[in-house]
Amino acid sequence: MNVSSDFSQLNLSAIREGQQKDLIEAELAGADLAGANLADVNFTRANLAGAALAGANLQRSSLRGNLRGADLSGTDLENADFRNAELQGALFTEARFHQTSFAGAFMAGTILSKANLNGADFRGADLRGANLSGANLQQVDFSNANLAGADLSQANLEEANLSGAILRGVNFSDANLVCTEGEGAVWDGANLKGAATAGGIVERLDHF
Repeated sequence: MNVSSDFSQLNLSAIREGQQKDLIEAELAGADLAGANLADVNFTRANLAGAALAGANLQRSSLRGNLRGADLSGTDLENADFRNAELQGALFTEARFHQTSFAGAFMAGTILSKANLNGADFRGADLRGANLSGANLQQVDFSNANLAGADLSQANLEEANLSGAILRGVNFSDANLVCTEGEGAVWDGANLKGAATAGGIVERLDHF
C-alpha cells in the first residue's frame, strides 16, 4: 500500500487549548510539511530527516529530534527549541528566529546564511563547517561551541559571546566583531581580513 507522506495541509492550531499537540518519536522522514501550521507541537525525538518544512509555522515548537538535511527555509521559528537536535546539513535560508535555542545541537554543514539570529543560543553547539555568512548574530551566545571551518564572512557579531569557542580556520572576513567577547577561545588560523574589531576580544589579542 502506498502511504502518502504529504502533510502540507496539516494544521494543528485547530486542536483546542489544553489538548496535547504531541508528535513525540513520530516517524516523519521525508514528509512534506511545507507551509503547515505546527506551532506549539512537541516533536521531541521525532525523525524529520529530509523533511520539507519550508514556510511552516513552528513557533514555540520543540524540535529536539533528527532533522538532518531538512528544509526549514522561510520557517517561523520564534521561541523554537532545537536543543541537542541533529541538524547536520539542514537548510534555514530566510528563516525567522527570535529567542531560538540551538544549545548543544549538532549543526555541521548547516546553512544559515543571511539569517537573523539576534540573541539566539548556540552554547556548546557543533557548527563545524556551517555557513553563517551575512547573518545577523548580534548578542548571540556561541560560548563553548565548535565553529571550526565555519563561514562567518560579513556576519554581524556585535556583542556576541565566543568565550571558549573553537574558531580554528573560521572565515571572519569583513565581519563585525565590535564589542565581541571571546575569552579562552581558540583562534588558530582564523581569517579576520577586513573585520571590524573595536572594543572586542580580537582587538586585545596579541597575535592578530
